[in-house]
Amino acid sequence: MPDFVTPPPVERGDRVAVLAPASNAPESARFVYELGLERMREAFDLVPVEYPTATADPEWLAENPGARAEDVMDAFRDPEVSAVVANIGGHDQITVLPHLEREVLRENPTRFYGWSDNTHLSLFLWGLGIVSYYGGSTLTEYAMDGGLFEYTEEYLGRALFAERLGEWTEADRFTDQPGDWEDSESVETPRETEPSDGRRWRGGERTASGRIWGGCYEVLVEQFLADRYLPDDDVLDGTVLAMETSELIPDPDVVRANLRALGERGLLERFDGVLVGRAAARSHVEDHPPEWRTTYRQRQREAIESVFETYNPEAPLVFDCEFGHTYPTCPIPVGGEVRLDPSTETIRFG
Repeated sequence: MPDFVTPPPVERGDRVAVLAPASNAPESARFVYELGLERMREAFDLVPVEYPTATADPEWLAENPGARAEDVMDAFRDPEVSAVVANIGGHDQITVLPHLEREVLRENPTRFYGWSDNTHLSLFLWGLGIVSYYGGSTLTEYAMDGGLFEYTEEYLGRALFAERLGEWTEADRFTDQPGDWEDSESVETPRETEPSDGRRWRGGERTASGRIWGGCYEVLVEQFLADRYLPDDDVLDGTVLAMETSELIPDPDVVRANLRALGERGLLERFDGVLVGRAAARSHVEDHPPEWRTTYRQRQREAIESVFETYNPEAPLVFDCEFGHTYPTCPIPVGGEVRLDPSTETIRFG
Protein backbone atom coordinates (compact mmCIF):
# COMPACT_ATOMS: atom_id res chain seq x y z
CA MET A 1 0.00 0.00 0.00
CA PRO A 2 1.34 3.46 -0.82
CA ASP A 3 2.25 5.97 1.87
CA PHE A 4 -0.78 8.24 1.99
CA VAL A 5 -0.88 11.99 2.28
CA THR A 6 -4.00 14.07 2.87
CA PRO A 7 -3.47 17.34 0.98
CA PRO A 8 -3.59 20.49 3.15
CA PRO A 9 -7.04 21.86 4.00
CA VAL A 10 -8.52 24.74 2.05
CA GLU A 11 -8.85 28.12 3.75
CA ARG A 12 -11.62 30.64 3.23
CA GLY A 13 -10.61 33.08 0.54
CA ASP A 14 -8.52 30.46 -1.29
CA ARG A 15 -8.57 29.89 -5.03
CA VAL A 16 -10.08 26.58 -6.17
CA ALA A 17 -9.82 25.18 -9.68
CA VAL A 18 -13.10 24.41 -11.43
CA LEU A 19 -12.86 22.02 -14.37
CA ALA A 20 -14.47 19.13 -16.20
CA PRO A 21 -12.29 16.00 -16.09
CA ALA A 22 -15.33 13.85 -16.88
CA SER A 23 -18.27 15.47 -18.68
CA ASN A 24 -20.17 18.75 -18.46
CA ALA A 25 -23.54 20.43 -18.71
CA PRO A 26 -24.74 21.58 -22.13
CA GLU A 27 -24.65 25.29 -22.89
CA SER A 28 -28.41 25.48 -22.31
CA ALA A 29 -27.82 24.56 -18.65
CA ARG A 30 -25.10 27.14 -18.04
CA PHE A 31 -27.34 28.65 -15.35
CA VAL A 32 -26.69 25.58 -13.17
CA TYR A 33 -22.93 26.03 -13.51
CA GLU A 34 -23.12 29.73 -12.70
CA LEU A 35 -25.20 28.94 -9.62
CA GLY A 36 -22.56 26.47 -8.46
CA LEU A 37 -19.86 29.13 -8.72
CA GLU A 38 -22.05 31.61 -6.87
CA ARG A 39 -22.55 29.16 -4.00
CA MET A 40 -18.80 28.52 -3.78
CA ARG A 41 -18.31 32.23 -3.26
CA GLU A 42 -21.22 32.94 -0.97
CA ALA A 43 -21.50 29.80 1.17
CA PHE A 44 -17.80 28.98 1.52
CA ASP A 45 -15.96 32.20 0.64
CA LEU A 46 -13.97 30.45 -2.08
CA VAL A 47 -12.57 31.99 -5.26
CA PRO A 48 -13.42 29.68 -8.17
CA VAL A 49 -10.87 29.74 -10.98
CA GLU A 50 -12.35 28.49 -14.26
CA TYR A 51 -10.04 26.23 -16.25
CA PRO A 52 -10.55 25.74 -20.01
CA THR A 53 -12.60 22.56 -19.72
CA ALA A 54 -14.96 24.10 -17.14
CA THR A 55 -17.22 25.57 -19.81
CA ALA A 56 -16.32 23.29 -22.71
CA ASP A 57 -18.99 21.52 -24.75
CA PRO A 58 -19.57 17.91 -23.62
CA GLU A 59 -19.02 16.57 -27.15
CA TRP A 60 -15.69 18.41 -27.39
CA LEU A 61 -14.66 16.99 -24.02
CA ALA A 62 -15.43 13.47 -25.21
CA GLU A 63 -13.14 13.96 -28.19
CA ASN A 64 -10.31 15.54 -26.18
CA PRO A 65 -9.37 13.43 -23.16
CA GLY A 66 -5.86 14.82 -23.31
CA ALA A 67 -7.13 18.34 -22.74
CA ARG A 68 -9.04 17.15 -19.69
CA ALA A 69 -5.88 15.56 -18.32
CA GLU A 70 -3.93 18.78 -18.94
CA ASP A 71 -6.45 20.77 -16.93
CA VAL A 72 -6.14 18.35 -14.02
CA MET A 73 -2.34 18.50 -14.06
CA ASP A 74 -2.25 22.27 -14.51
CA ALA A 75 -4.56 22.70 -11.53
CA PHE A 76 -2.54 20.35 -9.32
CA ARG A 77 0.75 22.06 -10.04
CA ASP A 78 -0.59 25.60 -9.59
CA PRO A 79 0.74 26.69 -6.16
CA GLU A 80 -2.08 29.22 -5.80
CA VAL A 81 -4.81 26.58 -6.14
CA SER A 82 -5.87 24.87 -2.90
CA ALA A 83 -8.44 22.45 -4.31
CA VAL A 84 -9.66 20.98 -7.60
CA VAL A 85 -13.43 20.67 -8.12
CA ALA A 86 -14.97 18.56 -10.88
CA ASN A 87 -18.14 19.92 -12.46
CA ILE A 88 -19.93 16.58 -12.60
CA GLY A 89 -19.46 12.91 -13.52
CA GLY A 90 -19.77 11.38 -16.97
CA HIS A 91 -19.12 8.09 -18.72
CA ASP A 92 -15.62 7.98 -20.25
CA GLN A 93 -13.07 9.34 -17.80
CA ILE A 94 -11.09 6.12 -18.12
CA THR A 95 -9.85 7.53 -21.45
CA VAL A 96 -8.28 10.47 -19.57
CA LEU A 97 -6.04 8.33 -17.35
CA PRO A 98 -3.42 7.43 -20.01
CA HIS A 99 -2.74 11.16 -20.47
CA LEU A 100 -1.99 11.84 -16.79
CA GLU A 101 1.62 12.16 -15.65
CA ARG A 102 1.97 10.43 -12.29
CA GLU A 103 4.93 12.56 -11.22
CA VAL A 104 3.01 15.80 -11.65
CA LEU A 105 0.20 14.64 -9.37
CA ARG A 106 2.43 12.90 -6.85
CA GLU A 107 4.69 15.92 -6.43
CA ASN A 108 1.77 18.37 -6.09
CA PRO A 109 -0.88 16.73 -3.85
CA THR A 110 -4.04 18.84 -3.91
CA ARG A 111 -7.53 18.18 -2.57
CA PHE A 112 -9.71 16.80 -5.35
CA TYR A 113 -13.52 16.70 -5.18
CA GLY A 114 -15.62 14.68 -7.60
CA TRP A 115 -17.81 11.59 -7.73
CA SER A 116 -19.46 9.11 -10.14
CA ASP A 117 -17.19 8.85 -13.23
CA ASN A 118 -14.54 10.73 -11.27
CA THR A 119 -14.01 7.46 -9.41
CA HIS A 120 -11.42 6.80 -12.12
CA LEU A 121 -9.37 9.82 -11.08
CA SER A 122 -9.89 9.17 -7.36
CA LEU A 123 -8.56 5.62 -7.68
CA PHE A 124 -5.67 6.87 -9.82
CA LEU A 125 -4.82 9.25 -6.98
CA TRP A 126 -5.28 6.40 -4.48
CA GLY A 127 -2.55 4.51 -6.31
CA LEU A 128 -0.28 7.53 -5.83
CA GLY A 129 -1.09 7.74 -2.12
CA ILE A 130 -3.17 10.93 -2.42
CA VAL A 131 -6.44 11.20 -0.50
CA SER A 132 -9.33 12.65 -2.54
CA TYR A 133 -12.99 13.35 -1.75
CA TYR A 134 -15.93 11.52 -3.26
CA GLY A 135 -18.44 14.36 -3.60
CA GLY A 136 -18.65 18.13 -3.77
CA SER A 137 -19.18 18.77 -7.50
CA THR A 138 -20.05 22.14 -9.01
CA LEU A 139 -23.26 21.17 -10.81
CA THR A 140 -24.76 18.98 -8.11
CA GLU A 141 -23.96 19.64 -4.45
CA TYR A 142 -23.06 23.32 -4.91
CA ALA A 143 -25.85 24.04 -7.39
CA MET A 144 -28.58 22.10 -5.57
CA ASP A 145 -32.08 23.38 -6.34
CA GLY A 146 -33.50 25.64 -3.67
CA GLY A 147 -30.20 26.01 -1.84
CA LEU A 148 -27.53 23.82 -0.31
CA PHE A 149 -28.78 21.10 2.00
CA GLU A 150 -27.66 21.99 5.54
CA TYR A 151 -26.25 18.47 5.87
CA THR A 152 -24.22 18.85 2.67
CA GLU A 153 -23.01 22.28 3.70
CA GLU A 154 -21.78 20.94 7.04
CA TYR A 155 -19.88 17.95 5.66
CA LEU A 156 -18.64 19.70 2.53
CA GLY A 157 -17.31 22.41 4.84
CA ARG A 158 -15.47 19.78 6.88
CA ALA A 159 -14.07 18.18 3.73
CA LEU A 160 -12.79 21.57 2.59
CA PHE A 161 -11.52 23.19 5.77
CA ALA A 162 -10.75 20.45 8.28
CA GLU A 163 -7.88 17.99 8.61
CA ARG A 164 -10.42 15.16 9.01
CA LEU A 165 -14.20 14.75 8.88
CA GLY A 166 -14.70 13.18 12.32
CA GLU A 167 -17.90 11.35 13.19
CA TRP A 168 -20.33 10.80 10.32
CA THR A 169 -23.95 11.14 11.41
CA GLU A 170 -27.09 10.29 9.47
CA ALA A 171 -29.33 12.67 7.53
CA ASP A 172 -33.03 12.92 8.41
CA ARG A 173 -34.27 13.16 4.82
CA PHE A 174 -33.03 12.40 1.32
CA THR A 175 -33.93 12.75 -2.35
CA ASP A 176 -33.02 11.11 -5.64
CA GLN A 177 -35.18 13.48 -7.67
CA PRO A 178 -33.15 14.71 -10.66
CA GLY A 179 -32.75 18.40 -11.38
CA ASP A 180 -34.45 20.07 -14.32
CA TRP A 181 -31.71 21.53 -16.50
CA GLU A 182 -34.21 22.65 -19.11
CA ASP A 183 -35.82 25.29 -16.89
CA SER A 184 -33.68 28.03 -15.36
CA GLU A 185 -36.38 28.80 -12.80
CA SER A 186 -36.29 25.24 -11.45
CA VAL A 187 -33.24 25.98 -9.31
CA GLU A 188 -35.43 28.20 -7.11
CA THR A 189 -37.59 25.26 -5.99
CA PRO A 190 -36.16 22.68 -3.56
CA ARG A 191 -36.28 19.08 -4.69
CA GLU A 192 -38.82 16.79 -3.10
CA THR A 193 -37.40 14.87 -0.16
CA GLU A 194 -38.62 11.88 1.78
CA PRO A 195 -37.89 10.72 5.33
CA SER A 196 -34.82 8.58 5.83
CA ASP A 197 -35.37 5.49 7.94
CA GLY A 198 -31.70 5.41 8.84
CA ARG A 199 -28.71 3.37 7.90
CA ARG A 200 -28.88 -0.40 7.96
CA TRP A 201 -26.08 -2.35 9.62
CA ARG A 202 -25.60 -5.89 8.38
CA GLY A 203 -22.87 -8.52 8.28
CA GLY A 204 -20.28 -9.01 11.02
CA GLU A 205 -20.38 -7.55 14.52
CA ARG A 206 -16.70 -6.74 14.90
CA THR A 207 -15.30 -3.24 14.60
CA ALA A 208 -13.69 -2.58 11.23
CA SER A 209 -11.18 0.06 10.24
CA GLY A 210 -8.96 0.83 7.29
CA ARG A 211 -8.39 3.15 4.38
CA ILE A 212 -11.33 3.69 2.02
CA TRP A 213 -11.11 2.32 -1.49
CA GLY A 214 -13.86 2.41 -4.11
CA GLY A 215 -16.54 4.72 -5.46
CA CYS A 216 -19.18 4.26 -8.15
CA TYR A 217 -20.08 0.61 -8.75
CA GLU A 218 -20.31 0.97 -12.54
CA VAL A 219 -16.84 2.55 -12.66
CA LEU A 220 -15.38 -0.17 -10.46
CA VAL A 221 -16.64 -2.71 -13.02
CA GLU A 222 -14.88 -0.73 -15.78
CA GLN A 223 -11.69 -0.64 -13.76
CA PHE A 224 -11.66 -4.39 -13.21
CA LEU A 225 -12.36 -5.03 -16.89
CA ALA A 226 -9.55 -2.73 -18.03
CA ASP A 227 -7.19 -3.96 -15.28
CA ARG A 228 -4.61 -1.27 -16.03
CA TYR A 229 -4.72 1.04 -13.03
CA LEU A 230 -5.77 -1.13 -10.08
CA PRO A 231 -3.48 -2.04 -7.20
CA ASP A 232 -2.48 -5.65 -6.69
CA ASP A 233 -5.24 -7.50 -4.84
CA ASP A 234 -3.15 -7.97 -1.70
CA VAL A 235 -2.65 -4.19 -1.44
CA LEU A 236 -6.35 -3.97 -0.58
CA ASP A 237 -5.99 -6.18 2.49
CA GLY A 238 -7.59 -4.42 5.46
CA THR A 239 -9.16 -1.61 3.46
CA VAL A 240 -12.82 -0.54 3.62
CA LEU A 241 -14.80 -0.78 0.39
CA ALA A 242 -17.06 2.16 -0.48
CA MET A 243 -19.61 1.46 -3.21
CA GLU A 244 -22.73 3.11 -4.59
CA THR A 245 -24.79 2.61 -7.72
CA SER A 246 -25.54 5.41 -10.14
CA GLU A 247 -28.61 6.90 -11.79
CA LEU A 248 -28.29 4.13 -14.40
CA ILE A 249 -30.26 2.09 -11.84
CA PRO A 250 -28.44 -1.20 -12.43
CA ASP A 251 -30.42 -4.39 -12.01
CA PRO A 252 -29.75 -5.93 -8.57
CA ASP A 253 -29.17 -9.33 -10.14
CA VAL A 254 -26.42 -7.87 -12.32
CA VAL A 255 -24.84 -6.19 -9.29
CA ARG A 256 -24.98 -9.53 -7.49
CA ALA A 257 -23.33 -11.35 -10.41
CA ASN A 258 -20.49 -8.85 -10.75
CA LEU A 259 -19.78 -8.86 -7.03
CA ARG A 260 -19.91 -12.64 -7.00
CA ALA A 261 -17.21 -12.69 -9.69
CA LEU A 262 -15.03 -10.49 -7.47
CA GLY A 263 -15.72 -12.89 -4.62
CA GLU A 264 -14.56 -15.82 -6.74
CA ARG A 265 -11.44 -13.83 -7.56
CA GLY A 266 -10.71 -13.67 -3.83
CA LEU A 267 -11.09 -9.90 -3.64
CA LEU A 268 -14.11 -9.39 -1.39
CA GLU A 269 -12.53 -11.26 1.53
CA ARG A 270 -9.78 -8.65 1.66
CA PHE A 271 -12.04 -5.79 2.78
CA ASP A 272 -12.36 -5.13 6.51
CA GLY A 273 -15.77 -3.47 6.08
CA VAL A 274 -18.13 -2.03 3.48
CA LEU A 275 -19.88 1.34 3.11
CA VAL A 276 -22.79 1.33 0.66
CA GLY A 277 -24.34 4.57 -0.54
CA ARG A 278 -28.13 4.88 -0.70
CA ALA A 279 -29.18 3.74 -4.16
CA ALA A 280 -30.69 6.20 -6.63
CA ALA A 281 -33.90 4.77 -8.08
CA ARG A 282 -34.86 7.41 -10.64
CA SER A 283 -33.14 9.63 -13.15
CA HIS A 284 -33.70 12.03 -16.05
CA VAL A 285 -34.46 8.99 -18.18
CA GLU A 286 -36.39 6.77 -15.78
CA ASP A 287 -38.95 7.86 -13.20
CA HIS A 288 -40.60 5.42 -10.84
CA PRO A 289 -43.30 5.67 -8.16
CA PRO A 290 -42.31 5.60 -4.47
CA GLU A 291 -43.29 1.95 -3.98
CA TRP A 292 -41.06 0.83 -6.85
CA ARG A 293 -38.15 2.85 -5.53
CA THR A 294 -38.48 1.36 -2.05
CA THR A 295 -38.57 -2.17 -3.46
CA TYR A 296 -35.61 -1.50 -5.74
CA ARG A 297 -33.44 -0.26 -2.89
CA GLN A 298 -34.35 -3.29 -0.82
CA ARG A 299 -33.46 -5.64 -3.69
CA GLN A 300 -30.15 -3.85 -4.12
CA ARG A 301 -29.33 -4.21 -0.43
CA GLU A 302 -30.26 -7.90 -0.45
CA ALA A 303 -28.12 -8.55 -3.52
CA ILE A 304 -25.02 -6.98 -1.98
CA GLU A 305 -25.59 -8.54 1.44
CA SER A 306 -26.07 -12.02 -0.01
CA VAL A 307 -22.71 -11.93 -1.79
CA PHE A 308 -20.82 -10.79 1.29
CA GLU A 309 -22.57 -13.46 3.37
CA THR A 310 -20.83 -15.97 1.12
CA TYR A 311 -17.41 -14.40 0.63
CA ASN A 312 -16.83 -12.21 3.70
CA PRO A 313 -19.48 -12.79 6.38
CA GLU A 314 -17.36 -11.21 9.14
CA ALA A 315 -17.19 -7.80 7.47
CA PRO A 316 -19.70 -5.23 8.76
CA LEU A 317 -21.80 -3.66 6.00
CA VAL A 318 -23.44 -0.25 6.36
CA PHE A 319 -26.21 0.48 3.85
CA ASP A 320 -27.91 3.77 2.92
CA CYS A 321 -24.92 5.97 3.65
CA GLU A 322 -24.98 9.58 2.51
CA PHE A 323 -22.64 9.55 -0.47
CA GLY A 324 -23.14 9.14 -4.18
CA HIS A 325 -26.19 9.76 -6.38
CA THR A 326 -28.75 10.67 -3.71
CA TYR A 327 -28.73 13.84 -1.66
CA PRO A 328 -27.69 15.25 0.78
CA THR A 329 -24.14 13.95 0.71
CA CYS A 330 -20.89 13.82 2.61
CA PRO A 331 -17.69 13.89 0.51
CA ILE A 332 -16.05 10.77 1.91
CA PRO A 333 -12.22 10.65 1.82
CA VAL A 334 -11.08 7.99 -0.66
CA GLY A 335 -7.77 6.84 0.76
CA GLY A 336 -8.60 8.29 4.15
CA GLU A 337 -9.07 6.20 7.27
CA VAL A 338 -12.47 5.19 8.61
CA ARG A 339 -13.73 3.15 11.57
CA LEU A 340 -17.04 1.26 11.59
CA ASP A 341 -18.38 0.22 15.02
CA PRO A 342 -21.45 -2.05 14.79
CA SER A 343 -21.88 -2.11 18.57
CA THR A 344 -22.68 1.61 18.61
CA GLU A 345 -23.60 1.91 14.92
CA THR A 346 -21.15 4.76 14.49
CA ILE A 347 -18.80 5.73 11.66
CA ARG A 348 -15.80 7.95 12.25
CA PHE A 349 -13.27 9.21 9.75
CA GLY A 350 -9.71 9.32 11.06
